[in-house]
Amino acid sequence: MVNEITKVTAREVLDSRGNPTVEVEIWSGAKMGCAIAPSGASTGIHEALELRDADISRYAGKGVLKAVSNVNARIAKAITGYDCTKQSEIDKTIIELDGTDNKANLGANATVATSMAVAKCAAACRGIPLYASFNHQASLMPVPMLNVLNGGKHAGTKLSPQEFMIMPIGAPNFREALRMAAETYHVLGKIVVERYGVSAKNVGDEGGYAPNMTMTREALECLTTAIETAGFSKEVSPAIDPAASSFYNGNQKTYFLDGKNMVAQELIDFWAELSETYPIVSIEDPFDEEDFDSFAALTEKIGSRVQIVGDDIFVTNVKRIKKAIEKCAANSVLIKLNQVGTVTETINAINLARSNGWTAVVSHRSGETEDSMIADFVVGLGTGQIKTGAPARGERTAKYNQLLRIEEELGSKAKYAGKNFRLLS
Repeated sequence: MVNEITKVTAREVLDSRGNPTVEVEIWSGAKMGCAIAPSGASTGIHEALELRDADISRYAGKGVLKAVSNVNARIAKAITGYDCTKQSEIDKTIIELDGTDNKANLGANATVATSMAVAKCAAACRGIPLYASFNHQASLMPVPMLNVLNGGKHAGTKLSPQEFMIMPIGAPNFREALRMAAETYHVLGKIVVERYGVSAKNVGDEGGYAPNMTMTREALECLTTAIETAGFSKEVSPAIDPAASSFYNGNQKTYFLDGKNMVAQELIDFWAELSETYPIVSIEDPFDEEDFDSFAALTEKIGSRVQIVGDDIFVTNVKRIKKAIEKCAANSVLIKLNQVGTVTETINAINLARSNGWTAVVSHRSGETEDSMIADFVVGLGTGQIKTGAPARGERTAKYNQLLRIEEELGSKAKYAGKNFRLLS
């Protein structure tokens, strides 16, 4: 058979936090695709299950030898002999082999690494770039969404919102967008050192600075000052990811933010007021992962001018996205391959969102690797936005550098999403 999968092998490797994860190689004769599963820290309760060994004698129980074994034995047996270019058929076989709604049997870290490796092997067999393997007409370069200031679970400070980001929507192309972002990032580094001391320049898991801030407005003021000082007030816009589930008290149904408890309506008003004070273009996870009604209320209030993104609430899951669409509970979905566990299911989530006029933001995880597949994936799927951390740390710059290569390869065909990033659905 042409493009037949002849060998499947997996191993335990490390992610950017020094924790084990799964790497898979898919071979078709002399052609090979290799992929590594990322891992999240701020995870939604409805995400596909990341299988860990729970053997405290190795990696404090975080080993992934069970997931590796599932690939080397069960998955390998099931998909060897398949045409590697038949992604949906292979993913369907893996899904049926697992037999659960959340990949609890095989482990999403096993299934996603395998599925990603299949896509890479298929591109190698076709003799074309990975992005073109998803779409031969691919030409849209994404706006990067860069996490440059950390709070919440990514920082360990008293600042409740998790990420304060910049989006260079006014740049003429991706290369210049990345330059503007990097220059803004370095200016921000000088500002936080001046205001909070040398230790404030230490970075979190995603490369963002983690100064000892306490208030949301304090972070936004620092961010907008950096944008202005760098000279990009017309080109670079702020965005935020509060990751509100992390500061939600389910018993009291309140959110602890900026030193006080807020009920949902107060938080709706707070986000709306912030978006009027600062030129925020995107807000991700502004409420708890089960609070569809508050998502809908905020979307109705400011959604015409601000992108409202769901991450923990949707977890790249078609069923949850459908529910949100019915309730108008956002206008954008964050896309993470390992949240659902296969490439095909991820593409289905993107297609559902876009067919209903929503945007889709392809995203990394806080526990990342040198694998740059999402750079090709975002171009191939043409979603126009990618979230993959600060312009620092190798596992983040690997994605940005790959996008630079893709833009160069596309040449005059490359188009930058820019200020039209919300008009691409």
